[in-house]
Amino acid sequence: MREQDAPTEPVDAPLVPASVTLPEITLKAVVLSILLAAVLAGANAYLGLFAGMTVSASIPAAVVSMAVLRLFRQSNILENNIVQTAASSGEALAAGVIFTIPGLVLIGYWTTFDYWQTFTVSLVGGVLGVLFTIPLRRALIIHARLRFPEGVATAEVLKVGASSDAGTGGRVRLLLGAAALGGGFKFAEGGLKLWSESLEGTFQLGRSTLYGGLNLSPALVAVGYIIGLNTAVVVFFGGAIGWLVLLPLYQAIVGSPEGLIGVAAAKATWSGQIRYIGIGAMLVGGVWTLFQVRGPIWQSLRQLMALYGARNQSDGQSELLRTERDAGVVWLIGLTVAALVPMVLLYQGLLNHNLWGGIGLTLLMVVTAFLFSAVAGYMAGLVGSSSNPVSGVTIATIMLASLLLLGILGKGNPAGPAAALLVGAVVCCAAAMGGDNLQDLKTGHVVGATPWKQQVMQVIGVATGAVVIVPVLSLLQAKYGIGEVTAAHPHPLSAPQATLMANLANGVFGGSLPWHLVGVGMVLGMLVIGLDLRQARRGAALRFPVLAVALGMYLPLKLSATILFGGLLAEYVRVAGKSSDVPTEDRGLLCAAGLVTGEALVGILLALPIALSSIWPSLSGDPFQLFADPPLGGWPGLAALIVVGLLLVLAARSAVSAQKVSATVHRH
Repeated sequence: MREQDAPTEPVDAPLVPASVTLPEITLKAVVLSILLAAVLAGANAYLGLFAGMTVSASIPAAVVSMAVLRLFRQSNILENNIVQTAASSGEALAAGVIFTIPGLVLIGYWTTFDYWQTFTVSLVGGVLGVLFTIPLRRALIIHARLRFPEGVATAEVLKVGASSDAGTGGRVRLLLGAAALGGGFKFAEGGLKLWSESLEGTFQLGRSTLYGGLNLSPALVAVGYIIGLNTAVVVFFGGAIGWLVLLPLYQAIVGSPEGLIGVAAAKATWSGQIRYIGIGAMLVGGVWTLFQVRGPIWQSLRQLMALYGARNQSDGQSELLRTERDAGVVWLIGLTVAALVPMVLLYQGLLNHNLWGGIGLTLLMVVTAFLFSAVAGYMAGLVGSSSNPVSGVTIATIMLASLLLLGILGKGNPAGPAAALLVGAVVCCAAAMGGDNLQDLKTGHVVGATPWKQQVMQVIGVATGAVVIVPVLSLLQAKYGIGEVTAAHPHPLSAPQATLMANLANGVFGGSLPWHLVGVGMVLGMLVIGLDLRQARRGAALRFPVLAVALGMYLPLKLSATILFGGLLAEYVRVAGKSSDVPTEDRGLLCAAGLVTGEALVGILLALPIALSSIWPSLSGDPFQLFADPPLGGWPGLAALIVVGLLLVLAARSAVSAQKVSATVHRH
């Protein structure tokens, strides 16, 4: 991995130096971590099944942790970091489970959720995700120095909570004000339904539909601000290829889905056809990314072995090792092997006690889990774990597993889709954990945490999520139903990702998968790699990392458009700060962190009344909703989003003005 391949973070000293040792894993931190991990896992499980999305919980967990631990006489920033690390692990595991495991019910393999199989699959997948972040931490955070925008934002939140200098009050007010703004925006849109969550439109050109859209989310603007213009442009470039080139071209050749027009036709064509092109590009991008990071990963493994051998030796450098000390290589190898044994037994049982088939599936599982953990970690480093293409890499895994199973079981075998989904479930959990954990490890790197202690707490968060996720799924299935409309459940939770995975697994064994579109995506991925290498040879500032382009092709265009808006704001602030000739403290970063915090907290809170409706039936539905359909669509939200952008710029520009005055006073 070359530094110019992706935006990098400057090398700064951690907030807590390696020579300073503060309590990290304390009793109160562990108890709070378990409680938050359980709550966030349950809330996000419902939210993902209901709306097809989950909320990254690192920043909300950090905010809650600071509020609770301030009640104790002694607490510190590293304790807060430990809590948010474990809590977000529970949330990330929930995302991996709900995208795949309900598919086993939808294909008829299960009638109810099997507790021990689900617990085993989720625990193994989550633990593998934690273990794979051990070498990936050094490869992507230390060597490649990717930005990890949400990790940096979480670190800024923790710094504000721990700071005691004269300017802390202003920064706290800025953070809280931005959080209130982001949360109020989300409540107005998602709770009161004053406006739509996006503004979309189409223009018909013959048989083709030209689509445009903007997601009205302050958090996405904040992500664009944090990652900067270059990465935002690349992600939008991928979206433009998928939505503005491939989609109209496909419709011109094949036509639109029958009976659909406008936005509905564009979305149906994208989700049913064009997204598979993005998946093909992701496959190529994943292999290419792993090839690029092969050196740092191998070097990291060697360093782990050296550190383990020198751990009990006094070499004069011991005070420098605390912030670089990962879990030992013995734990890495031992826990990996221990995690694979139950999966061999589970898979061979599915394959009519075929031991070699079970071993083959397990090997495929562990290789793809490591590959896509690297992919997810890389993408988290670029655009944040909230944009982690977990469902995309899971689709790719299910496709590969299905090909292997076709050779073992033959076409039409009913055990094939179930085995493919169980392989995909482990990989999905590992990938979800990989991206989220590396964000948290980046936060720890910034504030000066001890990596191996974070990794221990990540395992605790995974175990908590694995324990609570099955009762939550069973409760939701009994109360609402999942995926399919039945007489008992006429309005089930839609579970869009799990439905897609179930259809994909059945489609591969039924011969209905659009392999030609996947092949087109692979060719496009190779062309993008060629373009990026050409830009590298020319020394161009703008690069085209294939995974970032593929991510743009896979994501809805309205998301990448909003991220681009945030990137443009960041570029404006950067140019303004450069022209001032005064080094600036970018308060815009803190404001962006607050916007993400507020929207994430309210996004989770809005899910709780519906999740608790089985206990209090009066909470059923949306208790805050004022309108069934927003009367003015998304236009009020667009106006509000522009105001949010202006406030973000003003917050960042205030640092420029303040430091200009300070510099003038100092000169005179």
